[in-house]
This record gives sequence, structure tokens and C-alpha cells, in this order.
Amino acid sequence: MPALCRRVLFCCLVSLAAALGRPAHAGPVPVPDAREWQQLSPEQRLQRQAEIRERLRSASPDEKRVFRERLRELLVSLPPHERQALIDDARERWQAMSPQERRRLADERREKLRAMSPAERRALLRERRETLERMSPAERRALREKLRTE
Repeated sequence: MPALCRRVLFCCLVSLAAALGRPAHAGPVPVPDAREWQQLSPEQRLQRQAEIRERLRSASPDEKRVFRERLRELLVSLPPHERQALIDDARERWQAMSPQERRRLADERREKLRAMSPAERRALLRERRETLERMSPAERRALREKLRTE
């Protein structure tokens, strides 16, 4: 999967994850609602993004896995126009970033991947393949064309 697609997907997932915005407490990290996320201001999104990152940082590996699975299910269940709105929002935020911010995010992602165990990396690749398999042939073709031009 080309780097831009990974970045857009990562930003989209982080954006959805950021919608949580509840104080840390024991138990699984609930998946945020995409519709509520769309209604938040950019400042609220940044605040919630920081809160959910902190919450996930202190979560157990099983809680993180469950969170990722639920988030993936939510994304797959969204109607295409809502999914596209999330992607467009992530793309706009990415394009608004300075080159330094982009490098910092890319470096953070690279470090997260390096810190993963081989089993975690294989699971991540499997999840990405499953996501692509759920896409229609037309969606996959459009994604390939889009990634070639960017």
C-alpha cells in the first residue's frame, strides 16, 4: 500500500479515535461515533485526539486490539458518502500541515511499526488486506488510480 494511502488511512483512524474524549478509566476504550466526530470543531478534535491517544497508551494489548477491530467495523459499516467525508477531512488536515509536522507524524508512525512485534505486524497487514478485500473492484481500481497520481 503506497505511503500516501497509509497516511490518509492512519489519519482517518486517528481522527475517528480522537472523537472519544472521555476521561481515562478502566475497561475497554469505546469507539467514537463518526457522525459526532464530524460535528466537532477542529480544536475539539485535537483535544479528543490527544485524550484517546493517552487512553490507548495506557490500554492493554487486548484492549487496543478490540478497539482497532471495533473501529474497523465502524468504518466498514459507514455509508460510502460518510466514509468519503472522513477521508476528505483527513486529507485536508494532512495538506494543511507543514512539512515538519508531516515528517514528525511519519517518524512517529515508523517508530510505532518498529516497536511492534512480528506477530503484531502480520496482524496489521492481515487487517489491511481484509479492508482491501471488502472494497468493491471499482473502489480498489479508483484507489490505485488515485495513488498513482499523488
